[in-house]
Amino acid sequence: MKALVITKPHHAEVMDVPYPSPGPDDIVIKVEQVGICGTDFHIFEGEFLSPYPIIPGHEFSGTVHELGSCVEGLRIGDRVTADPSLFCGRCVYCLTNRGNQCENWGALGNTVNGSMAEYVAVPARNVVRIPDAMSFTTAAFIEPIACVVHAMNRLQLKAGSSVLLFGAGAMGLQLVQTLARSGAGRLAVVDVSETKLALARELGATETVFVQDKKVLEGQTFDVVVDATGIPAVIEEAFRYLGKTATYLQFGVTPKNAQIKVSPFDLYHRDWTLLGSMAINYTFLSAFEWVKEGRIMLEPLVSKVITLEETASFLSRPKDAELLKVQIKLS
Repeated sequence: MKALVITKPHHAEVMDVPYPSPGPDDIVIKVEQVGICGTDFHIFEGEFLSPYPIIPGHEFSGTVHELGSCVEGLRIGDRVTADPSLFCGRCVYCLTNRGNQCENWGALGNTVNGSMAEYVAVPARNVVRIPDAMSFTTAAFIEPIACVVHAMNRLQLKAGSSVLLFGAGAMGLQLVQTLARSGAGRLAVVDVSETKLALARELGATETVFVQDKKVLEGQTFDVVVDATGIPAVIEEAFRYLGKTATYLQFGVTPKNAQIKVSPFDLYHRDWTLLGSMAINYTFLSAFEWVKEGRIMLEPLVSKVITLEETASFLSRPKDAELLKVQIKLS
């Protein structure tokens, strides 16, 4: 079968690789649509936890192609998506509902081969059947929405809170919608793209700030500040806008060796709360319900659909500030 393989940092190519035969408790999915995540860029750049070579891709949809011998409840041809999380289920973190911190954490497309391929093997317990009315495009968003659900569970936003969000990319715009629906009062969004900011306003932001006009925020503080860029310089600056007793949420994925400076006195004196949000934590089904019920607008967030053969070149180019989600269509 064909697959995109990142053989080492900065090098990817479409190759013929072995078909992933399922274990007794697995299924094989014929992949239809795959979203390209910021983490995939980090893997390509050698900035994540991934081994090489690896087939990336962890947000996807498709149809059941083959069933393992012990699998029940699924049929060949079922339209599905899947939680890419691979938790061991035995460590103290898994046993206390903190699976995203599993001592043996893994994920499709991050630590083992993923879905930028014609077929991918997945544990059957991770699979969710999608309704006929749901497009493969939308279904490929359930994984990123599951990350947003986990972030919102971490944040525990209070009704009426003022929120400042850095980054109006595809993930940022999913956060805009969830923050607006979860009780944010003032919701300001900062980005480098006027087009993205216009969409942020449509989706629930009460105000937007073009990055070159940040002076309008000078001296202002917020109850909650969220980073969805993963850019260390932006993150360090974001702390300037934390008010007293404010909460900071790190949502964007940074390079693994990135560092920032934070004043420990301010952390103490202003009663700040600092939160991280790592991937998914048993939130895939909750995300599926959000998407199924149309709570989040997703298809307008797709800027471009490319082929598998175009993906290596896409990953190697500088990021286009105007692009939102880019998906790969496999068939």
